[in-house]
Amino acid sequence: MTITVSELHNRLSAAQEYLGSQLIGQQSLISRLLVAVIADGHILIEGAPGLAKTRAVNQFAKILDADFARVQSTPDLLPADITGTNIFQQNRGDFEFTPGPLFNNIVLVDEINRAPPKVQSALLEAMAEQQITTAGITRVLQSPFMVIATQNSLENEGTYPLPEAQLDRFMFYLNLDLPDAETEKQILSLVLEENRIKRNSHQSPESNESKFTATPLKPAVITAAELDAIKRQASNVHIAPAILTYITRIVCATRESDYKEITQHIRYAASPRGSIAIAEAAKAYALMNERDHVLPDDVQELAADALGGRIGLSYRAQAEGLSGRDIVNSLLQVVPVV
Repeated sequence: MTITVSELHNRLSAAQEYLGSQLIGQQSLISRLLVAVIADGHILIEGAPGLAKTRAVNQFAKILDADFARVQSTPDLLPADITGTNIFQQNRGDFEFTPGPLFNNIVLVDEINRAPPKVQSALLEAMAEQQITTAGITRVLQSPFMVIATQNSLENEGTYPLPEAQLDRFMFYLNLDLPDAETEKQILSLVLEENRIKRNSHQSPESNESKFTATPLKPAVITAAELDAIKRQASNVHIAPAILTYITRIVCATRESDYKEITQHIRYAASPRGSIAIAEAAKAYALMNERDHVLPDDVQELAADALGGRIGLSYRAQAEGLSGRDIVNSLLQVVPVV
């Protein structure tokens, strides 16, 4: 199907409007979710409890014509619980494969750092290769396939830190902050209204109060065909050699000694996947802003989210309270654009 840039912008604007009405004060998160699904990326969201991480993914799934599944990570989770397993069918006398939640388009992995290493390894294959191997048989996952994982930054007991190889598979590493007073007031009003509508919906049709129930904003669904068209449009967005050079400079700056005052805080640097993530995300971001070319501003907007989780910090940096995002933002201030 063909879709013009103007039509595409209208679809994405409607989707952003719906998400904005459901996720107060989370415009950056909304943007990254849409960029990642266009660029075939995965997202890791970290933050304190109660910041609507799970709600964000649930609402995001509503705007896509896609299958959705949620996995609640626990220390006793097994790889077969997410990949699927062969179950003996007594009436036929043989085994039949029952697919797990990873055989969906959008997969929310809640509190991923509570999943044991074997489960994380199984998830890594799905994220990296878009396939799952069980009992020696490899099965290709349907497209689109996107993992959105969350983890709690406040609790360390009973958790298994994600290995560097898996962190490198996420396109974006996002850290949600606590809202300010005005934003929290809007969140409170939204949730109270939702609860009122939910309770009123259970009343009998004859109830006088039920007729005053407000109609919530309906999600603007992007169909699978439209999403494919959007992805093709994004792949055709022009990224100039000078922009590629700029991206390379930023990523390589995490490995070089030219910026020793900053890089002394880095224990291990970003891999080439960091460059690829920034470039692919910048093309999708440019398309969302009705442009057919990438600007340096697009790279600067996305670099911290794309590289923040890909660099390891020294113990001194962690003791000083620095984050990967802080390091990348410092590099963006000194790495020349041209």
